[in-house]
Amino acid sequence: MNKSNWIAIINLTAGGGKTERDWLSIEQILHKEGIRFEPCFTSRRLHASIIARNKIKEGYSKIIVVGGDGTMNEVINGVFAQKRIHTTEVMLGMISVGTGNDWAKTFNIPSDYEGAVKTIKRQLTFIQDAGLVNYQKNGKEWKRYFINIAGMGFGAKVVERANHMKEKGKSGALLYFYNIFYSLIKYKAKSAVIEIDGTSYKRRIFSLNVGIGKYNGGGMIQVPHAIADDGLYSITLIKKIGKLNVLVNIKKLYNGTITKHSKVETYMAKSVQINGSSLIKLETDGETLGHGPVSFEIIPRSIRIVSGEMSA
Repeated sequence: MNKSNWIAIINLTAGGGKTERDWLSIEQILHKEGIRFEPCFTSRRLHASIIARNKIKEGYSKIIVVGGDGTMNEVINGVFAQKRIHTTEVMLGMISVGTGNDWAKTFNIPSDYEGAVKTIKRQLTFIQDAGLVNYQKNGKEWKRYFINIAGMGFGAKVVERANHMKEKGKSGALLYFYNIFYSLIKYKAKSAVIEIDGTSYKRRIFSLNVGIGKYNGGGMIQVPHAIADDGLYSITLIKKIGKLNVLVNIKKLYNGTITKHSKVETYMAKSVQINGSSLIKLETDGETLGHGPVSFEIIPRSIRIVSGEMSA
């Protein structure tokens, strides 16, 4: 293969198997638009990271991700794992076939396959920030890169349940919405000390979102003030809140006005640490990871993505 061509990393299980059902159509559109590519199919969890890392080592620098936000997250981690070229020398395009597809919304990447392919063909690029989180799992410390949003607390619990349903073949726009109600029944806020750019706050945390992009959880806008290339995390902290209060304000989670609620605090920062509780669960880009204590650092303008037309 010509190493100036694209690599397509395809997760056939994304979207509850939707990628497998639709891949032939996607492939035909790619050929119709004259995009030369080598297909690489994932076969297990984190396989997309390995493929991305190895292909970049071989000399490729253009990757099309066919799958969901989780697949893109794996590829991002593969981009950072390789040392042959700077991360911004890799160009990443996205054809969304997942359940949430939240990351693509920030960059106006069309949800229809033809529109997504034409966007890739135009190669209009944007260099965005990336995040790095250190967390705990099975008694060990791990790290993960991400490019959209990390959620802790209730949001991570919702994602965990949604991912469990995805593994059973469930999908659809209402998946996250359903799990908000289901997870709320037994969930309790957790006490922790949050350190934001060196200043400590003791809080009872219901939910905490640390964002680079604006959208997560299947279209929620919990960090509406996020700017993807400003070198800062946008942070939305929902303090201890009654279950009825949550239900009454669900609409605000989706229209971006939740930040005006009296139980919500917002911050902008380069670094965030959550100490004092190992009970707070963590997810990044819709992927269930581990739990606290955690620490976040921002990596400014470190990932080059193919975007849709962006408003001025």
